Amino acid sequence: MLKKIFFGIILVPFFTSCVSSKIYEDLQDRYDALKAENESLMSQLDERNGNSDYSEARFREEIDKLNAENSRLKMDLAALQNNLDRLQASYDALEANSSSSLTENLERNRKLLEELEAKERRLAEEEARLKEVQRQLASRSARVDELEGIIAAKDAKMRALKDAISAALVNFEGNGLTVEQRDGKVYVSMENKLLFDSGSWAVNSRGKEAVVQLGRVLADNPEIAVLIEGHTDNVPYGGSGNIKDNWDLSTKRATAIVNIIIANSRIPKENLTAAGRGEYAPVASNSSPEGRSKNRRIEVILTPKLDEIAKLLEEL
Repeated sequence: MLKKIFFGIILVPFFTSCVSSKIYEDLQDRYDALKAENESLMSQLDERNGNSDYSEARFREEIDKLNAENSRLKMDLAALQNNLDRLQASYDALEANSSSSLTENLERNRKLLEELEAKERRLAEEEARLKEVQRQLASRSARVDELEGIIAAKDAKMRALKDAISAALVNFEGNGLTVEQRDGKVYVSMENKLLFDSGSWAVNSRGKEAVVQLGRVLADNPEIAVLIEGHTDNVPYGGSGNIKDNWDLSTKRATAIVNIIIANSRIPKENLTAAGRGEYAPVASNSSPEGRSKNRRIEVILTPKLDEIAKLLEEL
């Protein structure tokens, strides 16, 4: 029974997670008790040596058993002490390793936390930038919509202006006068045969009537910029007077048209520009009389003022 107890005591440390010195002390106490019991038995043996009824052989047998048990106890105690030492060493190593691993894990976790916080900050910054870009895009989209609305309104106004000019000059169309709308502008082209005698920059009565009719429409549209361009063919100017060349002649003819238009006091003079283009912007070949006739012309180019559009474009 005592042997089973010792085996149980020896196995306990292998099924626990830590080593208690209490176990060793208990075993030491048990050893001391057995040793005392052995000594008591030896004393009883001495007393029984004088008793003739008790067999000496039996006493020897009991002594041998006790000595054997005592030896086994010593061996078990030594083995237990060795196991205790090994377990203590293992526990110390485990504790050292645990402390080192804990320190490493704490450092690793600290770094991971710092990286996470940095990523969260970058994410917050990216989200803020994204919101700002979205706000700017929404604002720009609103301005684009506004710009498209203004352009559409101006296109509609220019179509109405073109229709009004066509109606005012209907009696002159087909007689060297055309009215068309392109690129957001209205172009009124009048061939020189409708306006001037050959080599002259003085507007004839029929041409003056057409220009006056045009001026009445322009007076109703004071927000329209008016560019009057004079054009010639490539035949060098051969007339007399204070004319140097075709360029000079084209400029004087454009100025003559402006002078008729500004006679209408309702037309803002700051809206008008006169320019001479000479023979350098032909609309037909100068190799035929018909082509040269088309090139000798006055073009009135009507453009909507684009201040609102320019301002919106700057804001985009």
